[in-house]
Amino acid sequence: MSTFREDGAAALDWVASYLEDIRDYPVLSQVEPGEIRAALPSAPPEQPEPFAAVLRDLDQILMPGITHWQSPRYFAYFATTAAEPGILAELLIAGLNQVGILWRASPALQELEEVTLDWLRQLLGLPDPLHGHIEDTASSGLITALTAARAAAPDRKVVVCSEHTHSSTIKAARLLELEVRATPVDAAYALQADALDLSDACAVVATVGTTSSTAVDPVAAIADRAEAAGTWLHVDAAYAGAAAVCPEFRHHFAGWERADSIGFNPHKWLFTPMDCSAFFCRRPDDLRRAFSLVPEYLRVNEDVVSLSEYASPLGRRFRALKLWATLRCFGRDGLQEIIREHVRLAELFEQWVADEPGWELRAPRHFSLVCFRRIGGDAENAAIMERVNDSGQIFLSHTKLDDRFVLRLAIGNARTSEADVALAWDVLREAATAG
Repeated sequence: MSTFREDGAAALDWVASYLEDIRDYPVLSQVEPGEIRAALPSAPPEQPEPFAAVLRDLDQILMPGITHWQSPRYFAYFATTAAEPGILAELLIAGLNQVGILWRASPALQELEEVTLDWLRQLLGLPDPLHGHIEDTASSGLITALTAARAAAPDRKVVVCSEHTHSSTIKAARLLELEVRATPVDAAYALQADALDLSDACAVVATVGTTSSTAVDPVAAIADRAEAAGTWLHVDAAYAGAAAVCPEFRHHFAGWERADSIGFNPHKWLFTPMDCSAFFCRRPDDLRRAFSLVPEYLRVNEDVVSLSEYASPLGRRFRALKLWATLRCFGRDGLQEIIREHVRLAELFEQWVADEPGWELRAPRHFSLVCFRRIGGDAENAAIMERVNDSGQIFLSHTKLDDRFVLRLAIGNARTSEADVALAWDVLREAATAG
């Protein structure tokens, strides 16, 4: 029987080899629905199996069904990276297996999270003081924000947002039985602040870096309106927030320091493994009024407010450890270098599209996402995307802007090089002529 040390070494070697060979895999999984399920046993094992058997089946059964988010040629949705420091920290997190139900249950978990979120606040150029804690995703953060907003203004039942807001806003409002009031956007797909109707609104959600086009809502103007109406302002910067690490991009975030809450995902463009979403709030007392519930079995003598009093989950993972490791091992300089390179590569790809006859850009580029299409019909563009993705060389996704099918190339993987982006452009042009 192998030991934990031997199995651990084998697992670490597997991950290292996978990352070294990542370009050899088709980026988008090529299996059909149900294919992985059919290859797995229908009943659990009766006898213990060695961990080596798990690694064997990972290779033989599961890997064909993996879409490789770690690939430098992954350009769909918002590209991500689980960088090596965070991967190793995940092992430590699992080994320590902390359950942060209250401060006493893991003082290191809570206090590291508080310090790390304050480091992140400083890196983003946000003001002090701000309460910060980690949620699993920005979707959960939206539920936290809207719950606090509703509790602070219980007679108001409306959430106002852009018609290009993320679907998580609509889902959070549905869960909380709130009405959604969508506000039209301008030619650049940003919310029109002069069209805001905040009557009966407990919250307004502004976005810096919308999902479809990374449009930037006019947060400062929205903050003026929200302040006058007494409406909670939440800023969704789930993708784009990382760009604020670079001072030259902070003009896109003007006014977000006035928000009542902000959501930002280090697991998107700050190279931290999924799941790690930062939530900042300048009204922590309102969070506690909405969420704090301390049963008798959790009552203690320490005069400490536990993180479980600021959101709905009681238990929390030691997520701060992987964010802390990532920030330490990259440093401000390392983070800025990669983000700037991604923006440069997006600008380069944008120029290639602009210069190529038969192609067009479809939205302003603010960060590292380019929205473009082949001049022609929607069916042709959809077919191009399918041919590209079926090739396995790269993976793209799409959206609709002005009711037209638009291709999206999102750069966000720390391993992506100019050669990878050039390959994407070659594959796209080849796919356009193959039809």
